[in-house]
Amino acid sequence: MQHPKKEQTLVIIKPDALQRSLVGEIIGRFERIGLKLVAMKMVLPDEAFVEAHYTLDSEWRRVTGEKTIRSYKEKGKTPPSEDPLEITASILERLKKYMTASPVIVMVWQGAHAVKIVRKLVGGTEPLTSDVGTIRGDFVLDSYEVSDGDTRSIRNLIHASGSVGEAEKEIEHWFKKGELVNYHLVQDHILYDVNLDGLLE
Repeated sequence: MQHPKKEQTLVIIKPDALQRSLVGEIIGRFERIGLKLVAMKMVLPDEAFVEAHYTLDSEWRRVTGEKTIRSYKEKGKTPPSEDPLEITASILERLKKYMTASPVIVMVWQGAHAVKIVRKLVGGTEPLTSDVGTIRGDFVLDSYEVSDGDTRSIRNLIHASGSVGEAEKEIEHWFKKGELVNYHLVQDHILYDVNLDGLLE
């Protein structure tokens, strides 16, 4: 069985983060908690590639549409449609425009509970309701109300895999096997060594 320290997750620094020069700040947050960067590249994806990314899970269209309809109703608002697939078609078009507006930086981070740790650091999908201290909570003032009113995708700086299974599919989509580097990081010793041997001279 693979050690939990080998868990990997995909992170995409989206066009708005790149344009606002937040790349170093975002990477620093992941480094400071102890995650290891094992792959990184700058990409200018086309719309077909972005669509393929969001639809790697065959249930994404239905689930995202249903969640969006539910969110509208919970806020006492009327959803633009009662058909989840119609809603998601619109979301996907906006996402494709957003994600191809400029280059993105795609990364694979590794470490114990990498998927959950990254999601915790990133914050909720809507920046307005993300906690202070999270990346989205600290650096974005966008909301669903504003983005829906402007008929555009919400600008929330980052994509982060939602589960280990999702991360595996997304990493395979964005990276070839040889692009992930297996290497030793000095801090791994302090994070994962059982006995902390060899710290004293």
